[in-house]
Order: sequence, then C-alpha cells, then structure tokens
Amino acid sequence: MKKLSAQMEQLEKALLRLKEVLVMPQSDVVRDSAIQRFEFTMDLSWKTVKTYLEEMKGLICASPKECFREAYRQGIVLYDDEWIKLVDLRNETVHTYNEEIAEKIYNELPATVRYFKELVEKMK
Repeated sequence: MKKLSAQMEQLEKALLRLKEVLVMPQSDVVRDSAIQRFEFTMDLSWKTVKTYLEEMKGLICASPKECFREAYRQGIVLYDDEWIKLVDLRNETVHTYNEEIAEKIYNELPATVRYFKELVEKMK
C-alpha cells in the first residue's frame, strides 16, 4: 500500500503541474512544457493503475494499454477507448517531434485533464 500511496501523491502533483501549464499563455516553451508534463502524467497514470490493480485486485498487467483495459473491466476508468487514445497520444509525443504534431498534441491536452482527474478520484 505504501507504493500505491506514494504513486498517487506523485500523480496528483503531476496533474497539478499539467493544469498549471495549460492555463499559461501559449508559446513554444509553454507548449513543449505542457507536452512534457502530459508525458509524466500519463506515465504515472498507467504505473499507478498497474500498482492499484496488483495491490487492490491481485491482478497483473504489463503494458499501459493492458493496464487501462483491465482498469476499465474493473470499473476504475469509464472510457476504455479514450485511455487507449491517450496512450497512443503519449507514444506519439515520444517518438516523433515536429511543430505541426506538437501543436496538434498541445491542442488535445486540455481534454486529457478530465480523464486524469477522474482516475485519481476513482483510485482514492
């Protein structure tokens, strides 16, 4: 439980940091910072879900998509397909960088906050 508690705390901080940057006036630096903070939040989300499933449900998952699919089956997340899209979005931020893609991703980030917030509330 100690690991889960620590991860939850980190996830909540990461979400606050993501929300913080998303209300700043847009610039290249703010955009890039927001994308980086989204990456951190997404990584912490799936790893926290993994720990939650292990510690609270006795279930093992190995990848982000597998963990979110199981979280959906367990009623922890409401939208299986949306979480899979978030994993894909996160993968896109890591493997590709150009201005056009960065702008596209940045514009999608405000909508992601809701999913992260719901996830935190469900696991508390």
